[in-house]
Amino acid sequence: MANTLLPPAERDLTPDQVEALDKRREIGHTLLIIAGQFAIVAAILLLWVGQDLAWSPGGVHPIAYGFGIALIMFAVCGGAGLLLRRGAPRID
Repeated sequence: MANTLLPPAERDLTPDQVEALDKRREIGHTLLIIAGQFAIVAAILLLWVGQDLAWSPGGVHPIAYGFGIALIMFAVCGGAGLLLRRGAPRID
């Protein structure tokens, strides 16, 4: 009998498919961790963005560019991690 706690799409998987599903979720979890690290970096850079935008000459704003890149990486890694991690959690 199928486990009713699992989503319907995951109830009748073969062992190879379960292994691939676990691998996908591990990669998703890793991407979520990386997204969290980029969020921390972006929060730290946020402390200097205003000063960089106010005092850097012309179009030279290295802290603002780094902040923007950190936000983009946070969004990309977080979104990909959430997509890969979706489904029922693994119970050890």
